[in-house]
Formats: sequence, structure tokens, C-alpha cells
Amino acid sequence: MFRWFENRLAPFPPQEPQRPPDTLIAFCLHYTRGAWPYLMVATVLMALIAGIEVWMFGFLGNIVDWLAAQDRETFLADQGWKLAGMALIVLVLLPGMVGLHSLFQQQTLMGNFPMRIRWQAHRYLLRQSMGFYQDEFAGRIATKVMQTSLAVRECVIKLFDVLNYVSVYFLGTLILVGNADWRLALPLLAWLIGYLVLLRIFVPIMGRVSKSQADARSRMTGRIVDSYSNIQTVKLFSHAQREAAFAKDGMQGFLVTVHRQMRLVTGLYGLLYLLNALLLFSIGWLSIQLWLGEAVSVGAVAVALGLVMRLWGMSQWIMWEVSALFENIGTVQDGMATLSLPRQIEDRQNAPPLHVEKGEIVFDRIRFHYGKGSGVIDELSLAIQSGEKIGLIGPSGAGKSTLVNLLLRFYELEGGAIRIDGQNIAEVTQESLRAQIGMVTQDTSLLHRSVRDNLLYGRPDATDEMAWKAARGAHVADFIESLRDTQGRIGFDAHVGERGVKLSGGQRQRLAIARVMLKDAPILILDEATSALDSDVEAAIQENLDQLMKGKTVIAIAHRLSTIAAMDRLVVMENGRIVEQGSHAELIRHDGLYARLWRRQSGGFLESEVAATETP
Repeated sequence: MFRWFENRLAPFPPQEPQRPPDTLIAFCLHYTRGAWPYLMVATVLMALIAGIEVWMFGFLGNIVDWLAAQDRETFLADQGWKLAGMALIVLVLLPGMVGLHSLFQQQTLMGNFPMRIRWQAHRYLLRQSMGFYQDEFAGRIATKVMQTSLAVRECVIKLFDVLNYVSVYFLGTLILVGNADWRLALPLLAWLIGYLVLLRIFVPIMGRVSKSQADARSRMTGRIVDSYSNIQTVKLFSHAQREAAFAKDGMQGFLVTVHRQMRLVTGLYGLLYLLNALLLFSIGWLSIQLWLGEAVSVGAVAVALGLVMRLWGMSQWIMWEVSALFENIGTVQDGMATLSLPRQIEDRQNAPPLHVEKGEIVFDRIRFHYGKGSGVIDELSLAIQSGEKIGLIGPSGAGKSTLVNLLLRFYELEGGAIRIDGQNIAEVTQESLRAQIGMVTQDTSLLHRSVRDNLLYGRPDATDEMAWKAARGAHVADFIESLRDTQGRIGFDAHVGERGVKLSGGQRQRLAIARVMLKDAPILILDEATSALDSDVEAAIQENLDQLMKGKTVIAIAHRLSTIAAMDRLVVMENGRIVEQGSHAELIRHDGLYARLWRRQSGGFLESEVAATETP
């Protein structure tokens, strides 16, 4: 039975997620799609339960009047069928409705509803641009995904719960009490006005405090996660105290919002308690006066006082529900600032996949300035023939990595076009583009998963035999076999830690090379691919890299010029422009920037400095 209700609402809808709206109501409605039928069922059941509970108070007042007025000998004969009907409602109908409501609320909605939101938000964010992630803490983004999903659920469900009880319970109470004597309804109306005034004053303030609290919470979490993610750097620079102070600053900022919230809670609780006490006193005093004047029965007095006591408890519950509602509204508004941002790079509608047969790459008068209006790359043109292997050379900041990032479409061009086999990369799908490019970076990043999972990331359909072949080619097979993690997993099944922290830099680099070997894409980018390797391992791998590069279009970036001197063509960049290109020998003869860099790395600058110091 539980499984049937749990399967009513799909937690992982297959539809491609769209950008959520950036207004509160539209944002909540966007993430509530698909859940409406079950929300409506739960709402109707809640309204019926509330109506029956109010009616039961009226029936209990009738029982008091019957007991006071009727003969004991004929009581069951006169009222027995009514009591039996009430027993049926109390023992069967009401528990059944409460159980059914709980099944829809707890089994269908409470778990699946926020999971749908997390799933859709996560899938939307996975396709955000690199710039989006460079501007945010990873922990802060993750916190907002988790908090916002729960906050949307609470906003929607609490809103329906509060509206139900306020409308059904209060109106039912007003009708029942007013039906006994209209004067008994006056304290209730006065109480309602006072109650609404309290809500009007306190709840918006709590909403604003809650919004700042949600932001402070995610900022605090982001700072803590940032310290953990960079723990090696923290320890290398002996900055544990500094990081503690950095986190403490975030915690203090969060605590300030908590204290503000608790002050409001204390004031609200005290005023609400006083308001409820005044209601109980006024209803009690007035009902006794009316009974003394024979205007109402004993049963009516019992109903009025019973309902007031029920309202006493409910008013506090509703106040906390409304406060929680606005707290969650603050969290949703904070989450919207991140989750509703438009993607900076989107595939065009019905964009076709990229098909690569030759691997020819053309940069056609491209411009890119990181949105600054000028600088970085301007009017750059470069044609790379099919199967050609070029080396990109230049000082730091010359634009080499930017050129590669533009080819991968991590950023959109501000002018010009990049074409692969004549296809504009801006007009094809991003996934198909990156599927045709294998890249080994200097800063190797591994997933906190098994060695097998990391290798197969390059080619999910590869067999273990294919993975081992790539591992042997990158000279990682030996150390993979010796790996063992804290859970006792060994070899291919051993986990490498967050970002591969359990492995040395050289081991991570070789795993990254093996991953690209397994991917076997027609276009290959090597960004300081062997920088973390010692000379012996680099020499051993170079033969496999040469084999990997055969038949591929290759772009290699290296500051150590000896590693790319044998490329078909060397392209020298400076200040976002191509200043030289040609073979190693041609560029040495040209005696330009490349020749100067080469002389420095081959010892020429040392010789000249020694000569300068020896000159009398």
C-alpha cells in the first residue's frame, strides 16, 4: 500500500528542465507542476477533516444539553441512533480520512515533491556556464539547491494547510457560536482583528529576517566547504586559524540573523498569549452572563469554551505555520537569485549534433573580451588542417587557454566564428561538440568515485579490457593494482577521494591521460599534459601520446618548449594576437619571441648573465 502511494508522483521527471521564473509565485508554480492533483486531494481531505472536527464540537454541546434535560431511562432509546452515527464517524470515517490524508501527504508529497525540485534544479545548473561556477562557492550552490527544494514544498503545503484551517475552522466556530447567540460571536471577531494585526506586523518582518538568514546560512556553509575543499592549501600555508576566523565571521553573520528572529518570536508569542487569554476571558464571562439570563443553554456554553480552547492552541500553531511560511518564502527568494539565473550558453532550438570526419578547425576573425569591451582576443584568425598538430606558445596571459576555452564553447564569442569541418560550433549542441574533443589539463580533476568510474568517464560503454589497455598505455596499471581505500576496495574499485586527493599529482595526470586515450576523440587538446610527470615517466608516456595523436587534430599548450618543439607548426601568441607561426627551425631563424623564449629555457639567459657578471 505504501509503495502505491509513493509511486504516484515521479521524483525524477524526464522532461528537460527549463529556466525557472524569477518571481516568487511563478517560481513556486513552476516547480509544483505535476504535483497539483495530489496537493488538491490532500487539501480537500484536510478541509473535510477540519469541518468534521468543528461539527463534533457542536455535537458534544448537544450531548451536554441531552444529558441535562432528558430522562436517563429513555435517553438511549431517544438518542441512541445519533450516538451510534457519531461513534461511526469518530471510529471509522475520521480515522480513515486522516489516514488517507497522511498517505497522500507523507508518502506521495513529502519525499517526492522536494526531490523533483532538486532533480530539476540540479539538471538545470549542470548546464550553466563555467563563469557561473567561477563566481560562486560550490558549497553555497549545493546548499541553495537543498534548501530551496524543501522551502518550496513547505511554502505550498503550509499555505494550503493554513488557508484550510483559517477558513474552515474559524468560520465553523463563528457559525456554531453565533448560532447559539450572536453576541458570543463579537469577541471572536475582535480576536480575529487582533490576530490579523499581529500577523500583519510581525510576519513580513520575519520574512525579511528569514531571507537574510537563508543567505547568511548558505554563505556560512560555502565558507566552511571552501576550507574543506582546499584543505591541502590551508595546511601548506599553516592557515588553520585564519580559516577558522573566516568561518567564524560567516557564523557570526548567521547568528545575528538568528538573534533578530528569536527576538521577534519572543514578542510575538507574548502578545499572542495575551490575545488568547483575553478571548477566553471574554467568551467565558459573556457566555455565563447569557446563561444566567437564560439566553443560551449549558451545551452552548460548553461548545463556546471548548472551541475557544481549541482556537487557543490552533492560533499558536497557525502563527508558527505562517511564520515558517514566510521563513521559507525568504529561503525561496534567496534561492531564486541563483537558480533562476539564465544560462549564458544555450543550445539553439533544434540544434544538430556536430559530425567530425576530418577534424579541420578554423578560427575566423574571433573576438572575445570577457564582457569588458576590449582586450584578451581581437580579430584573431587561425586555420588548423585536418590531422595537423600545432603547439600554442606564449607568456602567461597571452590568450592560449582562452582560445581553447572558446573552442570548447565554455564561453560565447563576442564576434567572428569557430568552425569544425565547416560547422559553426555555435550552431551545434554543446554535448556533441565536447564529445568530439579529448583534453588533458594541467590541473587534473578526478571525481570522488572509483578508478573505473573515472576512466570510463571518457567512454562509458568501454569494457574493462579497453580500460586496462588505456591504463597500461598511460603507465598507470601498476599503481592501480596496488590501490586500496578505507572501505577495503582495491584496484579498479578503489575510490580516489575528492578531486583525486588520495593520488599524487603524477598519478592523477596519468589517469587523466588514460581517460583521454580511452575516449579516443578526433580532436585532442593537451594543456601542459605532462607537466606533473617526472622525466622518466614522461619519456615512457610520450611514445603512447605520439600513438594517441596519430590521425588526430592536436592543439598542445606547453611552457616547456622542448615538449612541443617537434609539432607540425608552432603558433606564438602575445596579448591575444598571433605574432609568429612556423616550425621550430623557422622560428629560431626568425629570432623573434619564440627564439628568445627558447634561449631562456635552453640556458642561453644563464650564459649571458654569467658573462655579464664576469665582465670587468
